[in-house]
Amino acid sequence: MAHTIHSRHVHYGWDNGLEPVLEVEPGEAVEFEVVDASGGQLNPGSTAADVARLDFERVNPVTGPVFIKGAKPGDVLEVEILEFGPARWGWTAIIPGFGLLAGEFPEPYLKIWDLSGTGDRAWFNERIAVPLAPFPGTIGVALPEPGRHSIVPPRKNGGNMDIRHLTAGTRLLLPVWVEGALFSIGDTHAAQGDGEVCGTAIETAMQVACRFRIRRDLRLDEPAFIVPGPLASGQDPRGYFVTTGISDDLMEASRKAVRAMIRYLGETYHLEPAEAYALASVAVDLKISEVVDAPNWLVSAFLPQSLFVR
Repeated sequence: MAHTIHSRHVHYGWDNGLEPVLEVEPGEAVEFEVVDASGGQLNPGSTAADVARLDFERVNPVTGPVFIKGAKPGDVLEVEILEFGPARWGWTAIIPGFGLLAGEFPEPYLKIWDLSGTGDRAWFNERIAVPLAPFPGTIGVALPEPGRHSIVPPRKNGGNMDIRHLTAGTRLLLPVWVEGALFSIGDTHAAQGDGEVCGTAIETAMQVACRFRIRRDLRLDEPAFIVPGPLASGQDPRGYFVTTGISDDLMEASRKAVRAMIRYLGETYHLEPAEAYALASVAVDLKISEVVDAPNWLVSAFLPQSLFVR
């Protein structure tokens, strides 16, 4: 890789006043060293007590920014995700006050994953293995508004979108809001379910390589992406166990579907509620099944049966 941005070049907010670390021509590729979402506050020896002590001013750092020459407001920046480097370990946490069921899980929880030499799966316990599909949880460009803006929520510039389908080969399309775009990336995940329901995936540090192009053949107000082939989701050869939630509020429908999944995992596979919630976050896909039959909407939670290997 011709260009590498090392992990010391991180920042904690979108700010169009930041000086770029690197300038590149369209068509060039860059390798980024990404720090895990805790900003290095957690390690393989950490416990749930360390989760409760996280400094939220240091979470979700992104590596960058990169100035892409010729990119101007109104353009679209195409970011081709080329490849990911290996990860040695990861973590999944329930953070008090955070997540879809925050009010029901007030205590911190931490799962440390061994990702070294695990091939294409990571073991949750002796019976359950989660397929690995790395992607960046946070990826975006600077906003047009001056000052520092939190990285935590997704916005029109991208940001913390947690789209699990941004795997190698995908092309992300981002509206450009400032000259040079000022692209940054972080929050790499080894695996995640659609919804990331407990608030964390398999969080890990890794390298990720991207190539940049400027597109002037389309206009976007918010991000879009192009997937090069079939989605992994929906392709499990052993099928799925699916729970549903029905409500006049989509968030409550989502909560009901996840509560039912947690209960199923506890009754069928003897997982503690916090374990089931964490497993759902990294392996269960939430899907909006319908939003047309007022007054109630339906959300489904898909559990791949191939997780259960022993």
